[in-house]
Amino acid sequence: MPNFETVEVKTDVLILGGGMAACGAAVEASYWAKKNNLKVTLVDKAAMDRSGAVAMGLSAINQYVDVNTGKNTINDYVDYVRNDLMGITREDLVANIARHVDSSVHLFEKWGLPIWKDADGAYVHEGRWQLMINGESYKVIVAEAAKNAIGIDNIYERVFITDPLIKDGKCVGAVGFSVRENKFYVFKAKSVLCTMGGAVHVFKPRSSGEGLGRSWYPPFNSGASAYFTIRGGAEMTCQEVRFIPVRFKDAYGPVGAWFLLFKSRATNCLGENYMETNRPELDNWKPYGMVKPVPANLRNWLMMLDVTAGNGPIFMRTEEAIAKIADASPDEKTKKKKLKELEAEAWEDFLDMTISQAILWAATNTAPEEKPSEIAACEPYFIGSHSGASGAWVSGPEDIAHKDYFWGYPNMTTVEGMFAAGDASGASSHKFSSGSHAEGRIAAKGAISYAVDHAGEPTFDDAELEEMKKRILLPLDVFEENKGATTDPDINPNYIRPKMYMFRLQKIMDEYAGGVSTNFTTNKHLLERGLELLDFLKEDSEKLAAEDLHELMRCWENVHRTWQAEAHIRTILFREETRWPGYYFRADCPSMKADWEVFANCKWDPKTGKWEMIKRDMHRVY
Repeated sequence: MPNFETVEVKTDVLILGGGMAACGAAVEASYWAKKNNLKVTLVDKAAMDRSGAVAMGLSAINQYVDVNTGKNTINDYVDYVRNDLMGITREDLVANIARHVDSSVHLFEKWGLPIWKDADGAYVHEGRWQLMINGESYKVIVAEAAKNAIGIDNIYERVFITDPLIKDGKCVGAVGFSVRENKFYVFKAKSVLCTMGGAVHVFKPRSSGEGLGRSWYPPFNSGASAYFTIRGGAEMTCQEVRFIPVRFKDAYGPVGAWFLLFKSRATNCLGENYMETNRPELDNWKPYGMVKPVPANLRNWLMMLDVTAGNGPIFMRTEEAIAKIADASPDEKTKKKKLKELEAEAWEDFLDMTISQAILWAATNTAPEEKPSEIAACEPYFIGSHSGASGAWVSGPEDIAHKDYFWGYPNMTTVEGMFAAGDASGASSHKFSSGSHAEGRIAAKGAISYAVDHAGEPTFDDAELEEMKKRILLPLDVFEENKGATTDPDINPNYIRPKMYMFRLQKIMDEYAGGVSTNFTTNKHLLERGLELLDFLKEDSEKLAAEDLHELMRCWENVHRTWQAEAHIRTILFREETRWPGYYFRADCPSMKADWEVFANCKWDPKTGKWEMIKRDMHRVY
C-alpha cells in the first residue's frame, strides 16, 4: 500500500455532500451552531461551486408553492405529489418541505439569483409550481452563501466518503480518502447528515461510444447516499421507484419549458398526439390515471405504447409551438420580433442547464422554429428529489407526522445520529433543487438538536480504523501486486478494472431489472437471475484494481452502485404489482393492486449481512 497519511477531524455536526441539500444544511446548521457553540464540518467529493445535480445550472426552480399570495396551499402540493407517485408518498415529509421551500427561494433571490418577473414585478411561472430563472450560475450563487456561512476552514473538498462510522448502533462519523493527495480521512462527529445525491449509471445508458457517460442525472452521482445509509443499517424506502425522465434524445435536454411555457405537443411519427390517442389506457390505472396533471410515469407509458407499436420516433413539435405563439402577434413586425425572442429562449433553456443539447442542435443543423426534435425515455435513475422516491426512511416533523413516522428528530434515519436530506431521503418526491435546499435546512436543524442532546464523544479502536483504511485502499494494492502478470494492464486474470466492472453491473441491470433494452420490463424469474449474477459481481468486487487515486474513486463508486442495484432488485421483487408503468413493468404482475398501497421498505443488517423486506402502512395526514 502506498504511504497514506491518516487525517483525523473532530467536529460536532458532519455534513456529507456539496449539492443543494448540503448547501441548505450548511447555512442552517451554521446559524444554530453559533448559538450552541458547536462546530460544523462539510465534506464534498467535488467542489461546492459545481457540485450536485444543479452543477451545470438550471432554467427553472421547480418547487415554489407560493403560499403567501393564497394561490396555492400546502394541501394542494401534497395532493399533487401523492397523485404523481400513484399514491405512494410520505405526506408529512412533503408538507414539511412545502411549508418551508418558499423561504429558500427568497434566499436565492436575496443572494443574487435572477428570477424572471413580469411588468408588475410578479414571478414568471413556467407551470403552476415552477419559476423561470436565469440559472447558469444557480449553484455557484447558492454555494457561495453556504461557504460564507460555514467558513472555508470547515470545508473539505475533493474527499470521497466511502463508509459510515457506527458505534453501539449510532452513526458517529465517516471515513474516506482524498482524490488529490495520499490522505485517508477519519471524521468523528456527534451527528452526521448524508446529502451525497442519488445514482446514475447503475443501468446501461442510451449513450455509447464517445457519448459514454452522458446522462440526464449527473454521472458523478453514483449511489453514495444509498450505500452510506444501507451500510449503516438504516431502513430504506421506495427503492423500487426509479425515475425515467423523457428528454430530448441523445443529449438529454430538458422538456419542461417546452411543455409548460411554450405549450408544445409531443407526437409520434404519424403526427398523432399519443396523450390523446392512447388516453383510454389511463382507465386501467384508476384512480391515478384520472387525475390532472397525468402522473409522469403514465405520460411515459402512453409514449412507450406508441414506440412499442412501431410508431416512433417521438417528436417535440417545437416548430408548431413557436409558430403558434408568434402568430398571436398583432402585426408582421411584432411577429418577427417575437420569433427572435422565442428562438433565443429556446436556446437559452439548454444553455442554462444542458449545454450539450445546444451543441447537438448546432451539430445537426436543428432550428427549433423550423423542424421538430426527437425526444425519448432515458435509462433509469435513482433520485429522491424528482419524480423518483428512493432513499432512506426518515422521521417526520412532530407536529404533522403520524406517530409511526416520528422518532425524535426531523429527518433522522432509523440509525441514531444519522440524518438524510435531498436525494438521500425517500418517499418525499418533487422537492427538486429548492425543496432539497429547504430539506437540508430542516435536517440540519435536527442534526444540531441531536448534537446538543448527545454531547459525549465516542471512542474507537485504532486497530478497527486501520482495518477500514486497509480495506478501502485495497484496490491500489491489488493493481500494484498484479500489474506485471500481463502486457495489457486492462486485461488481467487477477483483477478487474472499474470500467469493466461498471459495464458488467449495467448489463445485469439492463437485461434483468428492466432497462432500456427490455423496454423497462421485467418479471420474478428475471429479477431472481439478476440477484444471482449480482452475487457473482459482488464477489469480484474484492478484486477491483486501481492504478491511481482517480481509479480508486471509480472503484468505490461502482461498489456504491452495486448496493443501490441490489436494494432496487430486492424491492421490485418484493412489490408484487406494477404500480409505475412507464418507470418499470412487471410482466408477471401487470396491474396495480389496492392492497399494495403501502411502502415497500428494506433493511440490511450490518451484524448478520442479511436483508429484511418490510411493509409499512400508508398514513394520510392531508
